Amino acid sequence: MGNNVFSVRELGFSYGKESVIKGLDLSIGEGRITTLIGANGCGKSTLFNLMTKNLRPDRGRVLLRGKDTASMKLREFAKNVAIVHQYNTVPEDLSVGKLVGYGRTPYHTLGISRDPELDEKKISWALDITKTADWKNKAVAELSGGEKQRVWIAMALAQDTKVLLLDEPTTYLDISYQIQILKLIRLLNRKYGITIIMVLHDINQSLYYSDEIIAMKEGKIICQGVPEEIITPELTENIYGTKLDIKMLDGKPFVMPV
Repeated sequence: MGNNVFSVRELGFSYGKESVIKGLDLSIGEGRITTLIGANGCGKSTLFNLMTKNLRPDRGRVLLRGKDTASMKLREFAKNVAIVHQYNTVPEDLSVGKLVGYGRTPYHTLGISRDPELDEKKISWALDITKTADWKNKAVAELSGGEKQRVWIAMALAQDTKVLLLDEPTTYLDISYQIQILKLIRLLNRKYGITIIMVLHDINQSLYYSDEIIAMKEGKIICQGVPEEIITPELTENIYGTKLDIKMLDGKPFVMPV
């Protein structure tokens, strides 16, 4: 628990002349659920994309267990970190089983599996834990938004990594699917020891389902810690421009949105 899975050092990134990430330093520990929060445009999605090698920093470094991710090939990175992006598309006729099987790609050479039996074992586990096995032969395009999200998580789990990053995994989902996804994420962490790093839009879901919160504003980290220790009306005002009352629910802070 004391080791860092990600460390970010003096990180900077700009879109054209607009500086989005500004000399950012950050450490994220193993074995926790850590959530990035902040107002729209604060830089959390950009930071996510820098940590997942979708963007290259203009300056500074992103370290994965002490190794600079810039020097890591995508195959090596994918054997250590699985990612679920906010927006995903697939061919209309692609089946759930085929999509989840793509999670094994980092372990294949020229498209050929080195261990088909192990592949099937990992795919079956991913389908079972996400409760998507019954849809194995169904086209992904036929599923609802919440069902698709579980399938994308299953594909990430088939990679067999101990780190899972998710970019706003509950966005655009009905509330019942949001809770299902968040409970699944917590199960993956608590039962299987997977380190979870995610971006969430809903502050109360962030507080309730996270072990650690990282609050961002204007491309910088302004606060990091356990929710019950750092979330205050003053912090919400700093992040969102509105001072909100804080109550406690099951030992976790709950922000009153009215």
